[in-house]
Amino acid sequence: MKQWLRFALYLLVVSGFSIARAGSYEDFFRAVNVDHADGVQALLARGFDPNAVSEQGQVGLFLALRDGSPRVVEVLLADPRTLIDAANASGETPLMMAALRGQTEWAERLLDRGAQLGRSGWSALHYAASGPGTAVVAMLLARGAAIDAPSPNGSTALMMAARYGPEESVDLLLARGASLAARNIQDLNAADFARLGGRDKLAVRLNKAAL
Repeated sequence: MKQWLRFALYLLVVSGFSIARAGSYEDFFRAVNVDHADGVQALLARGFDPNAVSEQGQVGLFLALRDGSPRVVEVLLADPRTLIDAANASGETPLMMAALRGQTEWAERLLDRGAQLGRSGWSALHYAASGPGTAVVAMLLARGAAIDAPSPNGSTALMMAARYGPEESVDLLLARGASLAARNIQDLNAADFARLGGRDKLAVRLNKAAL
């Protein structure tokens, strides 16, 4: 009988612990989503892992940058346990998200905290060139980003800017020496990317510049 009671108490403790952990998990990602910095701070103070991964495979820092939760970003950056380069299943890091969103200040702070700039494959510069912010492109180049580094399919930052980014980013990359001759594994160059994006005038200008 005593054995049975001990076992029942053990199950109660274990299940209670699991429920508490599950609640903390849900609370953390809800707080990240609504920029509830105090809630995140309280959970971290109780030992919650700042690198916990959501059901969708994202870490809190990436989500805070993606969803516009600046106060939570501050809290997570201040925690020494936060892994700055924690990547999702697609290999995307918080720095890449900040670059895509044109968040120059956050990108700089991530780099100062040790974020890796020269990643192989898709890089922060590819993401910056695809986004709305020319300033973040300039900052990454100033910090030493390789201007013609190829993605896994051979695309360069100039190609991404030509299809998705503002023309100011295209012009900046060209002024800094980006190659117009580079082609990806589909044999497409920057002018081809501009045309695919419905930017025919830009495509013509890039073709002329390549002559």
